[in-house]
Amino acid sequence: MNTLFILNDPPYGSERTYNGLRLAGHLSKQEGSSVRVFLIGDAASTAHRNQKVPQGFYNTEVMLGGVIRHGGEVGVCGTCMDARGMGDSDILDGAHRSTLAELAEWTAWADKVLVF
Repeated sequence: MNTLFILNDPPYGSERTYNGLRLAGHLSKQEGSSVRVFLIGDAASTAHRNQKVPQGFYNTEVMLGGVIRHGGEVGVCGTCMDARGMGDSDILDGAHRSTLAELAEWTAWADKVLVF
């Protein structure tokens, strides 16, 4: 099954992105499952590299890295990156600057689209 996650909320301050990443991480580990994550709006910061969070607190960079390590793809809205002063070198390895055109392609590819 092909699953697309579209995350909108900031990485911290809301549990929506956290919960979306939890589910994406678990699905990415299942055999026969393909996962793509598209970060748009405030969720673009979810892919920021070198995040420092309090000990014991979740880290969205690490969570996204797990999805990537299990074969998932992560696209970050380029317009949203620009609006937040993020360059390509600011996002974690394995994620890439993306576009709404790619989001449209991913949506057509997906059997299920989950929006958080």
